Amino acid sequence: MPRSPRTAPSWALLLRLLALLRPPGLGEACSCAPAHPQQHVCHSALAIRAKISSEKVVPASADPADTQKMIRYEIKQIKMFKGFEKVNNIQYIYTPFDSSLCGVKLEANSQKQYLLTGQILNDGKVFIHLCNYIEPWENLSFLQRESLNHHYHLNCGCQITTCYMVPCTISTPNECLWTDWLLERKLYGYQARHYVCMKHVDGTCSWYQGRLPLRKEFVDIIQP
Repeated sequence: MPRSPRTAPSWALLLRLLALLRPPGLGEACSCAPAHPQQHVCHSALAIRAKISSEKVVPASADPADTQKMIRYEIKQIKMFKGFEKVNNIQYIYTPFDSSLCGVKLEANSQKQYLLTGQILNDGKVFIHLCNYIEPWENLSFLQRESLNHHYHLNCGCQITTCYMVPCTISTPNECLWTDWLLERKLYGYQARHYVCMKHVDGTCSWYQGRLPLRKEFVDIIQP
């Protein structure tokens, strides 16, 4: 399950936590738990559409003994989907300089737009890393773009479970099974791009594709 990053005390502390959470034996690798785009939005403090104007390497803290660095991206915010209660217009976002700490490399001074999700620190700074959902805007499906406005936020009470092998069955009424890895051997496949786990008035959840009816094959995956 993805973590729920709301606020954090400082970026320096977050860097240290990322270093401690790095799995042993992976060396310079960044490892993240899989999460459906809906989960990313629900568990992030911030979701925006933005362009990257410039980038600059800055110290992670004011402590002279701290040698860690951050990349500060200056952005042009186009639209905010989540985070209104904590920040207004965002000028800068920060990410670890070290790729082993899940630092994000974004294209600056280009026309490319991104969907960015991340944390808002106590001092109001925005922190992102590779375990957040960060995608070029042009790669998002129509349903994903529309769901950023409504469906993802309204259905955070649903639980999405990743299926890696069969049998894979629903264990709670508010659960949806995410089968992209099982069926396509990739995380962000057809189901992640075109389906939302939606909650009903009786508290149950199921997959829906816009206004189309429920796809029965996504209810339980018991046979290969």
